Amino acid sequence: MPALGADMEEGTLLEWLVHPGDRVHRGEVVAVIETAKSTVEIESFDEGTVERLLVGPGTRVPVGAPLAVIAPGAAAGAPPEPPSPAGPARAAEPAHTAEPARGAGPAEQRERRGPSGPAAEPVGQAEPAGQAEPAGQAEPAGRPLPGGRPAAAEPAVPAAGLPGPASGPAHAPAPGAGATFSPLVRHLAEQERVDLSAVRGTGRGGRVTRSDVRHAARTGARPRVTPFARRLAAELGVDPAKVRGTGPDGAVRADDVRRAAARTSAARTSAARTSADRPARPASAPTEAPAPAPEAPAVVPPAPERPGAVAGGEWEPGPEAAPAAPAPAPAPAPASADRQAALRRAVGALMSRSKHEIPHYYLSTTVDLAAAVAWMRDHNRACPVAERLVPAALLLKAAALGAREVPEVNGFWTDDRFVPGGGVHLGVAVSLRGGGLLAPALRDADTLPLPRLMSALRDLVARARTGRLRGSEAGDPTITVTNLGDQGVEAVFGVIYPPQVALVGFGRVTERPVAVDGMLGVRPAVTATLSADHRAGDGAVGARYLSAVDRLLQKPEEL
Repeated sequence: MPALGADMEEGTLLEWLVHPGDRVHRGEVVAVIETAKSTVEIESFDEGTVERLLVGPGTRVPVGAPLAVIAPGAAAGAPPEPPSPAGPARAAEPAHTAEPARGAGPAEQRERRGPSGPAAEPVGQAEPAGQAEPAGQAEPAGRPLPGGRPAAAEPAVPAAGLPGPASGPAHAPAPGAGATFSPLVRHLAEQERVDLSAVRGTGRGGRVTRSDVRHAARTGARPRVTPFARRLAAELGVDPAKVRGTGPDGAVRADDVRRAAARTSAARTSAARTSADRPARPASAPTEAPAPAPEAPAVVPPAPERPGAVAGGEWEPGPEAAPAAPAPAPAPAPASADRQAALRRAVGALMSRSKHEIPHYYLSTTVDLAAAVAWMRDHNRACPVAERLVPAALLLKAAALGAREVPEVNGFWTDDRFVPGGGVHLGVAVSLRGGGLLAPALRDADTLPLPRLMSALRDLVARARTGRLRGSEAGDPTITVTNLGDQGVEAVFGVIYPPQVALVGFGRVTERPVAVDGMLGVRPAVTATLSADHRAGDGAVGARYLSAVDRLLQKPEEL
């Protein structure tokens, strides 16, 4: 379980996106976890074959505790060994809370992955040797055995009913009440809501296996719904039974629920427009049943309603081509309200810690944006609508380049000393639709050309609002930028996110009277502010930073 913030102590595993035997690569998304602030997709730190899943969906896991075992490389050709009759077969069943290995920190525990020495063993239930499933049971068609998977001395038992690979001959006696099965199979059948008396056993002597239960669940036209997808469906008012699953064996995942919700919203909007445009019928005329609303194509999560604006501490990265706002969402479900309250508590605790521990000082300056706005207009005339820039992109790039030029504001205060950041990872404050605030990172923002930064900003904001952040983005940025300009705010003096040492604020861009060479004129300008940690530097450092941001915005063509 990675630490996705200085204040994170534990996370809840919501969904596995891989199975035992799957090959994964470094940086590939393997799981979805929930923190007190957001839902985050977790990437693999290593490359290899998933050997075991140590915890199941719904498990609270402390930071640093292992989630899975990934074997480096993939052994091939090893003959399977039958389970030893002297010892019980172990089955991975999620504990209520997993404990980290004693004396090992998060970094050390990440290094301890592998088949020879995982940081923790799965908490499981013992199955008597006489009832253990023989290695090599048949797996129904639809999930082939992954090539090159190392053979195990015991059958891989996935957590929370996740399908695992198996192979071997099969017989199919008629189902009946006298069929035998292990406690693990009974537990899986309860999870999948499968009647064991109606299942054909393909194991030795007609015994019902896990593969039989999964096959019965599939052929019963009732796709499996992941816990995260089920909860999201309840919040969005979507019936998961009517959602077409794209996961393994047709499982319904969170993305499937989001697409179904988007189609429903689009269909309702279309039906409302059709109803509004239809003329009223005379009372005596027979009433025809309305035609069903056409099914809208799958769409990505909705973009901000006001393209190019900055709202409520959040970046709204337009431009005019942004899709229209969806129909109003239904009132939040109780689970959603509870999560919003938890998010509010987490943000409040972090901000209280900041004001208690960090001696803030504040600076501000007015930045003339005449050159930047003129250059941006010329640039946009030559670009397709979808590639046009907004002032937010220029402000972010100037903030990032300024942090590279004045590294004293780009880093962390830890162990009573300043630690420079390993790059300029710009935290972008994003306010969530249901309330709350996140500040995911635009990594290496100082190196991104403006068009790429603009595209990355749109993508980051959309995924932050739909709970699809990556772990690398949810980790600590090196400096944060916030903006309340769309709310009519002239200036914002923010609270520093510990352990960072600075936060940059921008107000709204307005036309202001300016004296230039003894002449009074009107020019676009913005108020830039800096909240900084006095332990990491003095006011002169902050002044140099704001001066650098101002100077960079006077030459926008060099951004």
